[in-house]
Amino acid sequence: MDTNAPPSTSTPAAVPQSLDVGLRDDVQKLRPHALGLMGVLFIALAGAAPMSAMFGNVPFAVGFGNGTGAPGGFILGTVLLLLFSVGYVAMVRRYTSAGGFYSFISYGLGRPLGMAAGWSSMAAYSLFEAGEWGIFAYFTKSTLHDYVGINLPWLFYAFVGLALVALLTYFDVELSARILGVALLLESAVLLIMDLVVLAKGGAHGVSFSPLSPAAALTGSHIAAAAPGVGIFFALWSWVGFECTANYAEEAKNPHHMVPRATYIAVISLGLLYTLTAWAGVIGHGLDNASTDAAKNGGTFFYDISARFVGGWSKDVMAWLIITSTFACAMAFHTAATRYFYAMGREGIFNRNLGRTHPRWQSPDVASFFQSAVAAVMILVFVLVWNLVPSMQKFAGFQDAPYWELYGWFAILGTFWVMLMMALSGLATIAVFAKENRSHTHWLQWLVAPALASMGLAYVLYLLWANIRTLGGNVGVVDLLPWIGTVWFLIGIGLALLIKARNPKKYEQLGRMLHTGL
Repeated sequence: MDTNAPPSTSTPAAVPQSLDVGLRDDVQKLRPHALGLMGVLFIALAGAAPMSAMFGNVPFAVGFGNGTGAPGGFILGTVLLLLFSVGYVAMVRRYTSAGGFYSFISYGLGRPLGMAAGWSSMAAYSLFEAGEWGIFAYFTKSTLHDYVGINLPWLFYAFVGLALVALLTYFDVELSARILGVALLLESAVLLIMDLVVLAKGGAHGVSFSPLSPAAALTGSHIAAAAPGVGIFFALWSWVGFECTANYAEEAKNPHHMVPRATYIAVISLGLLYTLTAWAGVIGHGLDNASTDAAKNGGTFFYDISARFVGGWSKDVMAWLIITSTFACAMAFHTAATRYFYAMGREGIFNRNLGRTHPRWQSPDVASFFQSAVAAVMILVFVLVWNLVPSMQKFAGFQDAPYWELYGWFAILGTFWVMLMMALSGLATIAVFAKENRSHTHWLQWLVAPALASMGLAYVLYLLWANIRTLGGNVGVVDLLPWIGTVWFLIGIGLALLIKARNPKKYEQLGRMLHTGL
């Protein structure tokens, strides 16, 4: 298929001038051409945060999902997300907007579903940032206590990190890209060293290729109570952040080419690193012990094998780099959520001040500070609920709650929304190209790949729903997460219909603002 075909010019020409932000003086714009290929790529990969993803998600998948079949789940995830990306980049070439899913689904499936997509994506990335501050605080507290002797409450670290990101994202997006790039390169190098050494030394009981089997990922292996849907779900959650490449289209140089390239590179490179790291984790602990070790000591799952096979120095390095990794991940999610608030603010869907940009840096500074406040409130609400719900206290003590509950459960709900948006985005791609000019787009790209991806993502959502109790035990709030996600999505549809009834002119703008001149 021709993935490097030039973008169609039919859609931009059909966009009314009132919806083209490039032709309007009353809409404050993001800084154009601020990011090159590496800048967009660093933001996408840092959002996925390899070390944070591996430390946070592999123990869940191995301990509570598909056991030693978890590495095969990452192979399935790579294939599924590549199929998704084929249709996704076709939409990126056609619609240049900071709105991402919000814009794509609005153009393809209509404004009500587009509004629901923006509403849900905004909530998802806000949750991701709040949850990431949980795992950041958990590891920061542990590392500073073990190495420096400082023992402050994890909430202190969470809010210090949140405040730093609020300050840094106030400036030019290039600054964020540079910080994320440094963190990304360091953490990826350390993970790769660990993986290669563990496998070269044969792990605990020799190298086995059975964990790489997709069949083992779908059924579970060497685990007392397999929940393969949970394992695959957490594998896919590890990539979350890569799809934000589209949200930086208005700030990228030559976005019709750079954003698609960054998307493909992110999916493939992360797939290789994730599969290798999950495999090394399983082999390092041994097939018979990996699931039990992950369930009992998820926070030290990789520390243990790194120290054993590479040396104590590697564990020390990882202990510090997990802090920068989780910080970078939270920062990337912050910038993604901010751009949803910005896109909906400039359309007047929310307060128009959210659509303002800084006069010098052209950063969405108002939306950024607002997102910081949202994340702070989410963390405080979590603490309040934890103190009120005995089952949450029983599931994890307060010192472990930021890892197992704030990070883990927020990730479930946020990823539920992102998977749903991805599935709908695939359908939107089909709908757009079925009725418009597709002279430069092969039918495998606009029809077959998006259809297969949407079906696969829908099945993953079903598996998660069917196995949700695996992650929450008897905690009722976890059982409610998919229902909460569904109701929130439906509220988004209701808001669109309310806007249509009260302000038809505003309704016409839902998800439709593009920057066609880039």
